[in-house]
Amino acid sequence: MKTSTKDKIEGGFHEVKGTIKEEVGKVTNDRNLKTEGKAEKKAGKVQQRIGHAKEAVANLKGQLAELKKVG
Repeated sequence: MKTSTKDKIEGGFHEVKGTIKEEVGKVTNDRNLKTEGKAEKKAGKVQQRIGHAKEAVANLKGQLAELKKVG
């Protein structure tokens, strides 16, 4: 599995897990769990963006390689 795909999947998992923690923290009135959930959700979003960036870089490398073949 490509690292970009792995980052996107893991980031999505952490985002969902963080959302669940945040909601449980709200329901149980547990500030620490709610804060932990928010942080994990944000970390998941960042990890997903890193995956997208890696994919974009890989695509650009492919395009540059094609241009070198032509030129």
